[in-house]
This record gives sequence, C-alpha cells and structure tokens, in this order.
Amino acid sequence: MKYQHQVEDSVFVLTLLGDLIGENRGPELMELANEQVNDGIKLCAIDISDVRFINSSGIGVLITILTKFRNVDGEVVLINPSEQVKKLLIITKLNAIFTIVDTKEEAIQELYNS
Repeated sequence: MKYQHQVEDSVFVLTLLGDLIGENRGPELMELANEQVNDGIKLCAIDISDVRFINSSGIGVLITILTKFRNVDGEVVLINPSEQVKKLLIITKLNAIFTIVDTKEEAIQELYNS
C-alpha cells in the first residue's frame, strides 16, 4: 500500500492506494495522524477510493486514527469507498461510526459542519 498526505484548509487529507493491511503501514499511518493532532489539526479526511481490500488490521488502523482525532474533539470522514469496501463497512457496522462522502470537497464541507 502507498499513501499521500497533505494539510488543506486545516484538514489533514490522507489518500490511501492499494490494500489497507495494517501490519505493513499501519504504525506509520498512526504516527502520521499523531503528528497532525500534536500540530493542532483536528479534522481528517481519508480518501479510500483506491483501496481494494481492507483486513482486520486495516480496520484497526482506521478506528485508531478516528479515536486519535475524536480524543481532541476532532472528526474523521471517509471519502468514496469502493463497493467492496463499502460492503465491509456495512458488515462491520463502521458505516454507523464513520461519516462517508463521495468527494474531498464534500469531506471538507462535512468536517467544517461537524
């Protein structure tokens, strides 16, 4: 899995590419989220449109990132999951925990309104 990140309008935007299998990049992603929170960033948008597969460790990474931001009264929004990933989010009931939107612009708008 590869990833890209940037801060845009005070929102940490994390773009994930490939399979989200927590063991390989999970600690790195959680540390990145930690750094953003420590820098005062409270809003996070995770673009998972190019994620093909998520295993249980990958789900753990998403939940840990969500927890880090919510612990500072922040929020996390998921952007455009594929149909397969969307089904996984429904089965695991994570669709009730995460806000899911279609575009980065919608994510930023949703985060500002949360």
